[in-house]
Amino acid sequence: MADSQIISEWLKKADEDLEFAISVIEDSAFYAQICFHFHQAAEKYLKSLIITCDLEFKKIHDLPMLLKSCVSKKPELEILMDDCRLLNGFYIDTRYPVHWPTQYTKEEAIKAKKAAEHIDVEIKKAIKSFR
Repeated sequence: MADSQIISEWLKKADEDLEFAISVIEDSAFYAQICFHFHQAAEKYLKSLIITCDLEFKKIHDLPMLLKSCVSKKPELEILMDDCRLLNGFYIDTRYPVHWPTQYTKEEAIKAKKAAEHIDVEIKKAIKSFR
């Protein structure tokens, strides 16, 4: 298993992204940026499990691909696939100019929040099972 300090650092960064997005969701109309931070939290949670399991670390941002790696060690995490697919759409759309609508609503941000929180809970549970 990987160094627990490194795993803790990844989880801390993931928690920061999640907590930041949650802290501004009620008072900000920048829903695309909020959704991006939910994506980033999920990505870091998944990568923390990849590190925990000594799986190949890929510098990618594709949440379903990262989840597939995690599922190789924890098949029950397949339940997170819909959450990963939902959040995956917020990466490119929110980071770069695109030629399709990217106006996200508070309702979409709340769905992204729920998905990121679900990933948070399940990944931390999986990590504990390896310690």
